[in-house]
Amino acid sequence: MDRELTPFEKEMEQVLLQKRADILEKLAKSNEDFQAIAEQMGAKDSIDMSVESLVFKKMEAINQHDASILRSVDYAIIRIHEGRYGVCLKCGCKIPEERLRAIPYAVLCIDCKNKEEEESR
Repeated sequence: MDRELTPFEKEMEQVLLQKRADILEKLAKSNEDFQAIAEQMGAKDSIDMSVESLVFKKMEAINQHDASILRSVDYAIIRIHEGRYGVCLKCGCKIPEERLRAIPYAVLCIDCKNKEEEESR
């Protein structure tokens, strides 16, 4: 049985669904760009091949970043429906609405995020 979403959860679900649609559109467009570049490749000299290699690597990195955000967005939508949205995964405290409006797929409160970043330095 689905639980009733709060107005904030409904709002954030719409924001997340739009973010998801935007990412999917961007990934589809970059895939078209990638295919167009691949089709244009022919007999090239080593400089042309190096430049194209850099373009491919950059596109791959962008796609990986977008795919990671897409997974986070999908997970946030699931958390909304499970009643766990806006709860820090580390400390269990409520994540402030301002933070969720800025990063709707955030899973850590600001304190835990700061500690995580300090530990990774």
